[in-house]
Amino acid sequence: QVQLVESGGGSVQAGGSLTLSCLASGYTKSPAWMGWFRQGPGEGEERERVAFFNWGTATAYYSDSAEGRVTISRDHAQSTLSLEMHNLTPEDTAMYFCAATSPNWRVIPYCARDYEAWGQGTQVTVSA
Repeated sequence: QVQLVESGGGSVQAGGSLTLSCLASGYTKSPAWMGWFRQGPGEGEERERVAFFNWGTATAYYSDSAEGRVTISRDHAQSTLSLEMHNLTPEDTAMYFCAATSPNWRVIPYCARDYEAWGQGTQVTVSA
């Protein structure tokens, strides 16, 4: 059974840094893509793409708000996807989710619906 487990969330002050990790297990073949999404605390907020990563080529894509402040990376041996975040602002406060596509996914997965597996999320809170 595929499982994604996030860790590393917490509370920081504006300007601070956090590194989130996602441990993937249960895969007989690696997912084609993995990514990080976030969902703010407001009612009805949708999951917003932060960054995603092609597991085979190590190609990374970032949202405009993440570019320059965030680095997504993998530890292939440990089946772990990391999200290193710097210069955090209160607008980064959200629940952060790790997600994975199927191993056979062939197009760039820009949308949340492209991902078939999700973790439970880890909370990031940034205070002013």
